[in-house]
Amino acid sequence: MEKFRILIFAGTTESRIIAECLKAHPVDLYLSVATDYGRESFGSIDHARVISGRLSTVEIGEFLRDNKIDIVIDATHPFARIVTENIKKACTTTGKEYIRCLREQSADIPAEGAGRIVSVASIQKAVEYLKKTEGNILISTGSKELSLYTELAEYRERCYVRVLSTVEAVKVSVDLGFTGKHLFAMQGPFSREMNIAMLRQTGAKYFVTKDSGLNGGLEEKIQAAQETGNRLIMVERPEEKGMDVKEVCTYLQRRVCIE
Repeated sequence: MEKFRILIFAGTTESRIIAECLKAHPVDLYLSVATDYGRESFGSIDHARVISGRLSTVEIGEFLRDNKIDIVIDATHPFARIVTENIKKACTTTGKEYIRCLREQSADIPAEGAGRIVSVASIQKAVEYLKKTEGNILISTGSKELSLYTELAEYRERCYVRVLSTVEAVKVSVDLGFTGKHLFAMQGPFSREMNIAMLRQTGAKYFVTKDSGLNGGLEEKIQAAQETGNRLIMVERPEEKGMDVKEVCTYLQRRVCIE
């Protein structure tokens, strides 16, 4: 009897939890990560085959067909919209079952700190807000849309950016002019204490982040902004439909047992 074949688009805490919940079950498990760094991070999951590299819609479809995948779990970052769309299209084209794993909702914002949080619909909106301000800015929204911050006057002096510790992320940052003490290449999520230290080190008055949920360290960022008296600029998470990580694990375990 052939094993159940599952592909998880990984790279997040949720994807690791799902992979671990399948460890004791007779499945052929594949994990897809975007970078070599992701491959190293998930290499310890010895009951899964890890593939690295960004895949187009066509390439995803080919992989699904060639490996006879039964179910695809999209556990990518909540802001990886293009990747999610590519996965959905490939599953539709190949007739494979698609499940979106949703990140746990953000922590409730304490009433006393709500007035210091500015919610915006996009990074571009965050930039528009910051154009009307003065003072240093700590940016933790990643490297993909980092070029938008170059619209700010004197951005090289005002902005301090925190990106992943990958060659690609650092190169993007440096090419845009974020260098020296204005660039931090680090792997999160970060503690409240680390966020506080960085806000004080940079002299930042504004802290820009995405609503990446509890697993993305949002609660610790809110706490740090409160303690330092900073204004937190928070890019809202796109609305999605799917299952949370516990529901995904329960569903998969039930399916594997039935099959």
